[in-house]
Amino acid sequence: MRGLIRLTITNLKLYIREPVSVFFTLAFAPLLVVLFGAMYGNDPSPLFGGYGSMDISMPAYTALILGSVGILGIPIQVGSLREQGVLRRYRTTPMNPLTYITADVITNLIMTLLGMILLVLVGWLLYSVQFEGQVLKVIGALILGGLSMFSFGYLIAGLAPGARAAQVIGMVIFYPMMFLSGAGIPLEIMPETVRKISDFLPLTYVVKLLRGLWFGGSWGEHLLEVAVLVGVLVLCGALTARFFRWE
Repeated sequence: MRGLIRLTITNLKLYIREPVSVFFTLAFAPLLVVLFGAMYGNDPSPLFGGYGSMDISMPAYTALILGSVGILGIPIQVGSLREQGVLRRYRTTPMNPLTYITADVITNLIMTLLGMILLVLVGWLLYSVQFEGQVLKVIGALILGGLSMFSFGYLIAGLAPGARAAQVIGMVIFYPMMFLSGAGIPLEIMPETVRKISDFLPLTYVVKLLRGLWFGGSWGEHLLEVAVLVGVLVLCGALTARFFRWE
C-alpha cells in the first residue's frame, strides 16, 4: 500500500509538469464554458428538456475530460515513459506491474475529478448551472466512464510503436469522437445521421450516463450505458494485457 501511495504521489508530480495534459484536464472544458456560454447563454430551452445549454454541458464536458485524459493523455504519457526506459526500470523492481497501472489510474481519476470540480465551479459562477443528482452517483459514473476510457488509452499505448505514433492515433480517434458523441456539441442539434453514428462511439455512453445521473436519474435507467462501458473496459483491458509492451 505504501508503494502504491508513493507511486501515485510521484505520478501526480509528473502529471502537473506536463503542460499539455494539465491544459486538457483542467483548463480546456472551463474555456469551452466561457466561449459557448458567451455565445449561447444558459436560458432554458425545450430542445434540452427545459434546461439551458450550459446546464447540459456540465456532464458532457466532464465526459470530454475523461475522453481527453484517456484517449489523448494516457497513450502519450505511457509511450514517453516507455521510450525513456522508465517502464523497463519499473519492471525490474519488485513492484507488481498491477501496482503501476493502479497508481496511474488513480492519478488520472484524481486529475479528472479536479477538472470536473473546476468546470462546475466556472459554470456555477458564470451561469448558475443546475445539478439535480446525487454526488456519489455522479462520482460512480465518473469512475466507470474513466476506467472505460483509460482502458482504451492503455490499449492504444500498447499497440502504438512510440509516443509520437500514440499521439497521432489518439488524436485521430478522439477529435471525431468529441464532435460526434455529444461531448463537445449536444446531439439534440445534430443531424439524424450523426446521432446514428454516435451509437457506435463509447464516449457517447459516458455522456449519456453522466447526463442522466446529473439530472436525477437512476442507475437502473441507464443499464445499456453501464453494459457498454463495462464491455469496453473488459475488452480493452483483455487486449491491453495481451499487447502491452514495457519496452
